[in-house]
Amino acid sequence: MLTGCTPWPPDDAARYRREGYWRDEPLDALLRHAARAHPERTALVAPGVRLRYAELDARADDLARGLLALGLGPGDRAVVHLPNRPEFVLATFALLRIGALPVYALPAHREQEIVHLCAVSGAAAYLVPDRHLGHDHRALARTVAERLAARGGTAPRHVLVAGDAQEFTALDEVERTGRALRADRPPTGRAAALATDPPPAPAADDVALFLLSGGTTGLPKLIPRTHDDYAYNARAAAEVCGFDSTTVYLAALPAAHNFALACPGVLGTLAVGGTVVLPADPGPGEALRLVAEEGVTATALVPSLLALWLEAQSALPEDLSSLRLVQVGGARPDAATAARVGPVLGGTLQQVFGMAEGLLCMTRPDDPPDLVLACQGRPVSPADEVRVVDAEDRDVPPGTVGALLARGPYTLRGYYRMPEHDALAFTGGWYRTGDLVRALPGGNLVVEGRVKELINRAGDKVSAKEVEDQLVAHPAIRQAAVVAEPDPLLGERVAAFVVLESGAVCPTAAEAGVFLRGRGLAAYKAPDRLQPVGSLPLTAIGKVDRKALLGASTGAAPDAVPAPDSPAPSAQPG
Repeated sequence: MLTGCTPWPPDDAARYRREGYWRDEPLDALLRHAARAHPERTALVAPGVRLRYAELDARADDLARGLLALGLGPGDRAVVHLPNRPEFVLATFALLRIGALPVYALPAHREQEIVHLCAVSGAAAYLVPDRHLGHDHRALARTVAERLAARGGTAPRHVLVAGDAQEFTALDEVERTGRALRADRPPTGRAAALATDPPPAPAADDVALFLLSGGTTGLPKLIPRTHDDYAYNARAAAEVCGFDSTTVYLAALPAAHNFALACPGVLGTLAVGGTVVLPADPGPGEALRLVAEEGVTATALVPSLLALWLEAQSALPEDLSSLRLVQVGGARPDAATAARVGPVLGGTLQQVFGMAEGLLCMTRPDDPPDLVLACQGRPVSPADEVRVVDAEDRDVPPGTVGALLARGPYTLRGYYRMPEHDALAFTGGWYRTGDLVRALPGGNLVVEGRVKELINRAGDKVSAKEVEDQLVAHPAIRQAAVVAEPDPLLGERVAAFVVLESGAVCPTAAEAGVFLRGRGLAAYKAPDRLQPVGSLPLTAIGKVDRKALLGASTGAAPDAVPAPDSPAPSAQPG
């Protein structure tokens, strides 16, 4: 196990292997096996690109050889800052095949996050597009190098660019070098010897890649995922979702995010021989067109993007008859929006609750519709273990809201090089997810918010999610986000930010309180302050950015804008 990472206890690891969850294979075997089983099937579709499995597998090998020739190898870290394009998939498998570890940055990340990721991981390489959605990532790479040098750090040895590389190294040139090696026309020198002597396959129980923590405060933590556990993550999710060789999966969310990468996402689709479709534009217009043109059968959305899809499809409908499954996760959708998935988009709604740290819960495609609307699903693995506990880690009665603890064959046992944080985030092998849930009969979970989103108002505990869900039932309110505001008398008070329906008049806090009490909420849960905003600010992965709202809560909140790589909303994102 990589230094700085926490392994599973030997007894647990042995059980996961014995029971078949772990297969002792490197993660890249997902593609290798599929390419051998059906080499002529279409694996990847992108603008101007259509790759068969044999082609994708061979090109990943070529890029791997080229990376070795460049001097990258086992144990090296590479910050992968690529949008949803073929180079992302090729780089992922090429890095895995040489034993290098991808560190997945999200497209919306900028200087602060990338400097942090390069420094913490000790990155040897930084992979970027030339430009994406108007942003020059080559300029970003220069700034990152300057910032790292200014703080006494070391910049990545290689900046690899998909597109016009300028003074950096072009990814397609690295791939061409690897192709020349395959054709027995190796370049001369030491690099050739390195590239023609491939490294041994990585140990399946070692770290394969790093995902990022999805919190909205502070810089992201690195989440080590092993070959064994992440391959199982993708396979288990694909099985629950019914993915097979007929699946056509549209990666509408950033593929660098766990949801779109392996839940089942890109990796789960390739593992079963399906087809992955990568849109050039993250907006709903392009995505819906591709659903119709490519016969997309499944996709994954966050609630904010789902709202845009619903509006776009209602205004200019596409033929979505191929769509069978619409996964919605990243945050709990409001019931009214979730109920529109079937009637407007045609596919079956699947609620998904999970985390890059591991535990993954899903409703099942054959669950009754009322259950799908009422909960966020149950764990995908028979070996998943969950507990719902109170503040003293005592199990609460069934149906009672409590903090969620989890452990299992794909849930981490520690962050990368964060022992002090691990002492708080783990207890007896259980991961403290930070989520407030209640368990329904049958093991399904209802997500009631985050532990940190529990507002302590003069000693009374207020769930931000509970108040939000009731506020959007008001006829004037389209979306709502509730945060804790510091208060000298109460300690914390309830501040609500609302997006109004078109032409609606914003209710006062007092009027909202009367409405909420009429819906059965205690008086202390009503907003102390209610502020209309043009839209709700979003994090890089489309969740409501509560930190930004809290920063604006001392005065009038400005109209929020989407994150740099979020689709520009024609309606307010949720």
